[in-house]
Amino acid sequence: MGKKSKKNKEKPAASPEHKELSKGEKKEVLDTVNQLLEVCSNPVNASGPKELEEYMKIKALVDKLINLQSVLGTPTVDREKNFPGFIEWLHSNGVETSVVEIKNFPGCGYGLQATKDLKEADPFLTIPRKFMMTTQTARDSVLDVLPDSYCTPLYFTEDEIKLLKGSLVQSDCYNQLKNIARQYAYFYRLFQNLPTTSKLPIKDCFTFDDYRWAVSTVMTRQNQIPTPDGSKITFGLIPMWDMCNHCNGTITTDYNLESDCSDCFALKEFKQGEQISIFYGARSNAELLVHNGFVYPENDMDRTAIKLGISKSDSLIDKKTKLLTALGLAPSRMFFIYSGEIPVDPHLVSFLRVFNMTEDEISCYDCENMTEEDLEKMGDVNTPINVENEEKLWKFLETRLALLLRAYDTTAEEDTNLLKESGIPDKKLFIIQLRRCEKIILQNAVKFATEKKCDIIQNSKDNIETESKEENVGT
Repeated sequence: MGKKSKKNKEKPAASPEHKELSKGEKKEVLDTVNQLLEVCSNPVNASGPKELEEYMKIKALVDKLINLQSVLGTPTVDREKNFPGFIEWLHSNGVETSVVEIKNFPGCGYGLQATKDLKEADPFLTIPRKFMMTTQTARDSVLDVLPDSYCTPLYFTEDEIKLLKGSLVQSDCYNQLKNIARQYAYFYRLFQNLPTTSKLPIKDCFTFDDYRWAVSTVMTRQNQIPTPDGSKITFGLIPMWDMCNHCNGTITTDYNLESDCSDCFALKEFKQGEQISIFYGARSNAELLVHNGFVYPENDMDRTAIKLGISKSDSLIDKKTKLLTALGLAPSRMFFIYSGEIPVDPHLVSFLRVFNMTEDEISCYDCENMTEEDLEKMGDVNTPINVENEEKLWKFLETRLALLLRAYDTTAEEDTNLLKESGIPDKKLFIIQLRRCEKIILQNAVKFATEKKCDIIQNSKDNIETESKEENVGT
C-alpha cells in the first residue's frame, strides 16, 4: 500500500542464536537509551530553531543506537522472491486472486494489476478474517512480503527533514520521531529491568531499527475491521489487499460480517494490464506522507494547515473569544486551506470575521442565543458583515498566506524543475512533491483572497457612485 522502499538486497541468514553485544556495548546502549528517554520526555514544546535543535539531539541518539545495535537487527528478506510462496499460501487456503497479480509499477512501487477487464463495482478481492494480521495473529507468509523499510518520517535523514523548512509538516515529523523514540526507550528499559522479562527472547534483540519498522508497518498498513461479533472496531493488516496503491475516488472496501470477510470492489473501470488502485480516504498529502510514507500529487482532498489565534494583547480578546465560543470555535487553533476553487471553509471565514471585528460589530451579536442562521451567515463566504470587515478579512488572509509562502526556501516553480531531475531518492522526491503541492494551494488561496478583496472594494465604489448619482437626480 503506497510506495515503499524496494530494496532487493538480501542480508545473510541469521544464525540460530541471536548475536550478543559485549558488556561494554550493552552499557553504552543503555546509557544512550536513558539519554533518549530524558530528551524525549521533555514536556516543553519547543518551536522554531529550538524545535530543530531538539530534533537533532534525538536524531543523533537514534542514529547512535541504530549503529550500536546493527548486529542485532532482523535480517531483511527479498520480498519479491517470496511473492510466489505468498500467493500459493493464499490459494491453498481458498483465497481467489485470479483477477489480480502483484506488479512493480514505475513511480509507485509494488501494487496490484488487473489480469482481466473490470467494470466499476466488480468484486476483485475477498480476504477472510483468518488471514488478517491482528493482535491475536501473526503469519510468516505475510511478514515475508512486507517492505524492509519505509518512507515515513522515522526514516528521514537530517538533510531530508531540513527540506521541509516552511511546512508545518516538519513539526509533525519531529513529533513522530520524538514520540516513537520515547516509546522505544520506555519499552527497552522495561525489558531490561523487569524480572518477568528476563527470559523473553526480545530482551536481548529489541532494536530501535526493528521497532521503527514495526511501527511503520502498522501505521502504513493498518485498517479498521469489526470484531467477530460486530460490536466493536479493531485494527488489522489485510494481506494482498494492502498491496493496492491510492488514487482519487470513494471507499469501495466493505466488511461482510456474515461471511467474515473483507470485500473490495473496483472503484472505476480497469482494463486488463492496468494498475488497480483504491481510495484510502479523505487524507491530505501531509497526512499521507506522515502516516503512509508517500505523496499523491493529484490528490483531490489535499489541503495545508494554517495556525491562527487571537493575540493576548488584543483589547477585545475576551469579547472575541466569547463570540468565537458561541460559534463553536476556539480562540487559537489550526485551520485548513484547501485545493480547488474555494480554498476556505466556513470555520476559517467565521474566525477571520470575528478576528477583524470592532467592538461595535461584536455587540451586534447575542452570544447566548446564536441561531443556525447566524452560524451559517457568519461562515458564508458570500455574505459579508460589512465592507470594512470584509476588506480587512481578505487583506489579512492575503498577507498571512504570502508570509507562509516566503517561509519556504524554494518556490513552487523551482520545485517543479527539481522534480524533472532523474534518480531522485523516494523520500526526497515525496518531500519536494509535498512542499510543491502546499505552495500551489497557498498561491491559489492568495489569488482567491486578492480577488475577493478587490471585488469588495470595487462593489463599494460602485455603490457609492450609484448613491451619488441618485442624490444628484433627486436634487
